[in-house]
Amino acid sequence: MNIKTLLLILLFSANLAAAENERVKDIADVAGVRSNQLVGYGLVVGLDGSGDKNPFTEQSTRNMLTQLGITVPAGTKLDAANVAAVMLTTDLPPFAKPGQKIDVTVSSVGKAKSLRGGTLLMTPLKGADGKVYAIAQGNLVVGGLTAGGADGSRITVNIPSAGRIPGGATVERAVPSPFTDSDSLVLNLHTPDFTTANRLAESINRTLGPGTAAALDGSSVKVRAPRDSNQKVAFMSVLENLTVEPGEAPARIIINSRTGTVVINRHVTVTPAAVSHGNLTVTISENPEISQPNALAGGQTAIVPRTDVEVAEDANRMFLFDPGVGLDQIVRAVNQVGAAPSDLVAILEALKQAGALRAELIVI
Repeated sequence: MNIKTLLLILLFSANLAAAENERVKDIADVAGVRSNQLVGYGLVVGLDGSGDKNPFTEQSTRNMLTQLGITVPAGTKLDAANVAAVMLTTDLPPFAKPGQKIDVTVSSVGKAKSLRGGTLLMTPLKGADGKVYAIAQGNLVVGGLTAGGADGSRITVNIPSAGRIPGGATVERAVPSPFTDSDSLVLNLHTPDFTTANRLAESINRTLGPGTAAALDGSSVKVRAPRDSNQKVAFMSVLENLTVEPGEAPARIIINSRTGTVVINRHVTVTPAAVSHGNLTVTISENPEISQPNALAGGQTAIVPRTDVEVAEDANRMFLFDPGVGLDQIVRAVNQVGAAPSDLVAILEALKQAGALRAELIVI
């Protein structure tokens, strides 16, 4: 074996090993480091007659004008055809500081046909505690459009009643984070698994020293960390780039009852079992006959009903599962009998009831 071939083998082996491992940042989150949802109610103005004429939109417009020092005479009806009441939603990223910009999604509340060309007026965005964390304002970017004719015909592309304002909100208040207040961190796995948690703790201890990490349960790993914020950031940079081989997922079969999608992972096996699956087709056709009496019989012409019923059954053969059959054999055997996704679901449920399916059957 020459040196070039050896290097290719080593490179292939290294890539294969790297492909089996996952970075810590891809499989876990730091407890307390999270985004926060913000919501607000505001007005979009400058629409080309595509706004909503709801009472609460008129009331909101009246209140806005009053706050700006404009007194609207009592009984005056405001034409809000160019105004739309909207709801604003966004996520406040972790460690966001006052003055930073975040994107905002704007959605119509009433019957506004389109927000294209509109401008959002200054709107406070509040968190779950009722405090204002950001202020939003700006011109909307709407990806949909609508057009109509005088005869009532209309065409709509995408959703014109919702849009976004890139960088449209300015952060006004920072959310306190426990990241800098403790001498330890807790890593929460995206997919809880005892094997993965144990391997994660072992990987951290091998790299950063014994006793640095301890698995609390199948979902969390506690890691000792420096209290100084600068050192903690550098520590977290090293920690999140460590690689871990996640534990194998349990044998599962996922069935989507609405779409007929069936997903089988590679750990599913079947004990010895014989399966026969056939489709029964019943065809009913009506072939009425006309009864014509003889010329001198004195009778009347009548329609005599006639119904033909045919029953046909597919001649699908029985197939046998050997001990320890895996995913590829299961799929091959089912395909040989021409089973559709709905038929596959029936076969899997029957195998589960018979105790021959070594997997968890989940219907979503």
